[in-house]
Amino acid sequence: MNKKLALIVTVLICVLHIIPFFILLNIAFKSPHDTSSKWLTPSYLYLANFVNAWQNAHLDSALLSNCIIASTAVVSVVIIGAMASYPLARFPTRWNTVMYTLCIACMIVPALTILVSLYKLVVDIGGIDTYWAVILIQITFSLPLTIFLYTGFLNTIPRELDEAALIDGCNRFTVFLYVLLPLLKPVTATVIILVGVFIWNDYQFSVFFLQQPGVQTFPVALSAFFSQYQNEINWVAAGCLISILPAVVVYTFLQRYFIKGLTDGIAK
Repeated sequence: MNKKLALIVTVLICVLHIIPFFILLNIAFKSPHDTSSKWLTPSYLYLANFVNAWQNAHLDSALLSNCIIASTAVVSVVIIGAMASYPLARFPTRWNTVMYTLCIACMIVPALTILVSLYKLVVDIGGIDTYWAVILIQITFSLPLTIFLYTGFLNTIPRELDEAALIDGCNRFTVFLYVLLPLLKPVTATVIILVGVFIWNDYQFSVFFLQQPGVQTFPVALSAFFSQYQNEINWVAAGCLISILPAVVVYTFLQRYFIKGLTDGIAK
């Protein structure tokens, strides 16, 4: 009975996740003049929506902006988060415990609560419409989760590995680089997926700090189709499908590490 109930719940959850994507596909491949229900699959493929979305929203520059911001921020988060988690996991001193607690506490602080002061700071340092300002902001807000996952995963790795490497002549840095870092592939894949998807789809920071069309990301560029006098829902749906393709490709390559890294990372 429990297995049947679990199966039913699993199917319902899958359906709830599939329904929005099903509607998105229907709208993306329908003509803007087609007034049929969004639940009905069209008997034709209207590919002009993708062309119009790409040209009118300047998705070529948006794709470049997304790639620059997401790739730079994710690589930085992985490097900084992994290196910061090593002493927090291996040297549980009082100071390190306080630092780890502060990192975890930052996860519950909504970004919008400090957006006004953050916007003023970015204006003062000349960061509006620049990639580096948004990248630094994304790194800052992604590090707490990254440190949480890396620290939890490092706690599952036996300390005897460190001791054996130290006896063989390694120092702490080489222990981390050559012994522990290769073992962090599962949690690294998890961080890349979670942080990468969050940054790739980010709207709240990009809409305030990237205002010029040439540097806007996908979510901000597509939002231009919604206004008081315009509502091109078909173009937006087509643009959304284009924007999720890179994330799907990355997830396809890293999915075998994802669940392992996520479960092991929160085990302790």
